[in-house]
Amino acid sequence: MTTTSTAPARRTSSWRVVDIVVAAVLGVATGLLFVLWNGVGYVWFSAMDALTPGFGGLAVGIWLIGGVLGGLIIRKPGAALFVELLASLVSMLLGSQWVIETVYAGIAQGLGAELIFLLFAYRRFGLPVAMLAGVGAAVAAWTLELFTSGNLAMSGEFLMIYLACLIVSGALLAGLVGWLLTRALAATGVLDRFASGRARGR
Repeated sequence: MTTTSTAPARRTSSWRVVDIVVAAVLGVATGLLFVLWNGVGYVWFSAMDALTPGFGGLAVGIWLIGGVLGGLIIRKPGAALFVELLASLVSMLLGSQWVIETVYAGIAQGLGAELIFLLFAYRRFGLPVAMLAGVGAAVAAWTLELFTSGNLAMSGEFLMIYLACLIVSGALLAGLVGWLLTRALAATGVLDRFASGRARGR
């Protein structure tokens, strides 16, 4: 007598060709979004900072979304960093006003999001984790800017306001928006070859 196993397929951390291709597409598409946000978002950043120094952090979240999308969609170690870094390279090559600092930011922000997915062992991808990944990217951005933007010389009040605004923006514009975009893509069927396309937000 033969039996048929009903055990779920074993989760693997190995990257498939389709993972690499989709991660690359995500990175380029997010990079093009960054190019747009380099203009629109920076105007918002400057206006908010003029209102109250530090409030500009509320506009930063879109620049953090690559890592969230990479982690949510690919669900493999390194995906968050890969997508955010590639997006930053695309942004730099297409004329980002921050030139090489754009790449430094991509590395830091990607690592910040990656750390959150790692903390959940790449097994939890719901809205709370997505928002935490956005926060992780935001805290990493804040830390990097202490050195690349000279923020170490700023007042403690500014730094706390800026950090709080970055956290809010990371949670909402990167985390929540990234989660909603992932669900919208899954609903179209284009992610059916991924766990993210079958799990619908788990």
